[in-house]
Amino acid sequence: MRFRRRAAVAIACALLLSGCGVRFDAPPPTEPVPDPVEIVRRTAVDDALHVAEQAEAVAALRKTRPKVAETLTDIAEVSRRHADQLGGEYESGLQSDPPSPTPTELAEIPPGAGAVLTTLSDAAARSATAADVCEDGTLARLLASISAAQTLSARKLAAATGRPQPAYTPPVVPGSGDETAPAPSAAPSDDGADATEESDTTTAALTPSARPTTPPVGVAEADLVAIILAEDSTAYALEVRAAQADDETVRERLANRAETHRRRAEGWARVAGVDGTGADPRRAAYELPGAEVTSQDVLLQAEGRIAAGYASLVGLAEADTRAVAVALLTDSAIAQNSWGAPMISFPGLPEQAAS
Repeated sequence: MRFRRRAAVAIACALLLSGCGVRFDAPPPTEPVPDPVEIVRRTAVDDALHVAEQAEAVAALRKTRPKVAETLTDIAEVSRRHADQLGGEYESGLQSDPPSPTPTELAEIPPGAGAVLTTLSDAAARSATAADVCEDGTLARLLASISAAQTLSARKLAAATGRPQPAYTPPVVPGSGDETAPAPSAAPSDDGADATEESDTTTAALTPSARPTTPPVGVAEADLVAIILAEDSTAYALEVRAAQADDETVRERLANRAETHRRRAEGWARVAGVDGTGADPRRAAYELPGAEVTSQDVLLQAEGRIAAGYASLVGLAEADTRAVAVALLTDSAIAQNSWGAPMISFPGLPEQAAS
């Protein structure tokens, strides 16, 4: 009897050891294959970190002028916020994974700020393209805002270094009549000062194509009506302030920007199919801010609302039909910046105002 018990114990131990052997021989876990949305996210994170590390490296060089170094440091901080908001670098948690190379390991330290400017411009264009084609609307909205911020950063760095501004194409609304107009480019800055005196009508966003004109698909009429009202009411407010302005330059800038918004309101009314109908939301007059609000603040607040509206449009529209909204978001951010607004990390995203 005792022998049988010992035999049973021996057999049980053998089975357990056999089972452990099977587990030891099993293949190690593998990293899951990322889907297209995850690939877009990782690419945007890599771009943001590449900009940040490149900017930090150039800022630390002895030959970099203090003003340029300060600008590069600001750009690096903004870029790291972008990477954090995107979710940061992917970590599988598998111990067998080799460490991912950092952006500075992938490329040599750049010789100067010109390399950072190129990296920023390329990143802005890629972010804009990704915002257009990404299947996830929430991520697309974030990418559109990041593209706008990268464009602002590129313009700020170009001004600080005295380099020509990156080339831009003016965004147009389908049906506004601007589709065949020539595309002016921003003039270079000769003295390295911030470009605050340029005409607002020549500013535009980096866009994934020369001039996207496909209207957004999948957007409710109410969302288009909101954009029409935002554009039209802004045009009215700026027209009134232009008529009241004593300074000729300010008056001209306000009038030019008002004309731009008026054309865009008309274009969106045509896209929505409400132009000239009883459903057209445009009015002859709108409530205006009080006289205690400066014309500059009127414009900054209005452009901020419009930027937020286009960011929402990006999140709502179907993939491959967002390019116009992405470009118009950036255009409003540029207009704000040219009227004295500080560079922010997430244009058009009011929930990220503290970032």
